[in-house]
Amino acid sequence: MDYVTLNDGNKMPQLGFGVFQVPDLSQAEQAVSDALEVGYRLIDTASAYGNESAVGNAIKKSGIDRNEIFVTSKLWVDHFTYEKAKQGIDDSLTKLGLDYMDLYLLHQPYGDVAGAWRALEEAQQAGKIKSIGVSNFAPDQLINLELMSNVKPAVNQIEISPWYQEDDAVKFNQQQDIQPEAWAPFAEGKHDIFTNETIAKIGSKYGKSNGQVILRWLIQRGIVVIPKSVHKTRMAENFDVFDFELSPEDMKTMASLDKNESQFFDHRDPAAIESIFGSSLKALRD
Repeated sequence: MDYVTLNDGNKMPQLGFGVFQVPDLSQAEQAVSDALEVGYRLIDTASAYGNESAVGNAIKKSGIDRNEIFVTSKLWVDHFTYEKAKQGIDDSLTKLGLDYMDLYLLHQPYGDVAGAWRALEEAQQAGKIKSIGVSNFAPDQLINLELMSNVKPAVNQIEISPWYQEDDAVKFNQQQDIQPEAWAPFAEGKHDIFTNETIAKIGSKYGKSNGQVILRWLIQRGIVVIPKSVHKTRMAENFDVFDFELSPEDMKTMASLDKNESQFFDHRDPAAIESIFGSSLKALRD
């Protein structure tokens, strides 16, 4: 396993396991148990996923020393005030059954970001969280947060895949000493990503699958990545990416695949923000 060192000195595995869109608690617990057996030591969840308790149960039952597992969760926007964020942090710890989280993120850049971030800073000082960061923040939003706070985000988790490579955003985060982390690295299979001939041709040189090539490409860009699967064989395949290295020519070929378009939605589109996050943000006023 390769590790990255965050700007606060904490070390984070570069390859992890995500449980987005695994709402069934039994299935989520089994998936995390399988992932830990395969060798994953970074587990990524969120309050919005509804499966923090399943993640915690799997960790508890694994018998693995807590210090060996890097646990990430995230605060949803319906808790983006100072007081509600403090409660949200405690709720995540309770559901996970943990004394601390290794990384806790603001899940989206909307609502009272300043108040929520202050709660994260205080929780970090209190030892409830080792590292604090954000998710889906654009460069200008990162700078704004840095200017209004005392602690720089350690991580920014954003959508990155071969179809949406976010080269400028990745470089900006790295220049700011903020670790970029990729969600949806496989773009949920869109545009036949697992059978794409260009990626397959690269994989054939190394005896690797399209998914393994994609993960290796992200790792070589210095990005932390958290693929998801509920199938143990696929988990093992995704984990088997540290015994080869893509050539500079292969990296250029991968770069040529960029469609420069989100495979989900535009986080800067007001209509999308209102549609997806509006009810959660309005709930803060109730």
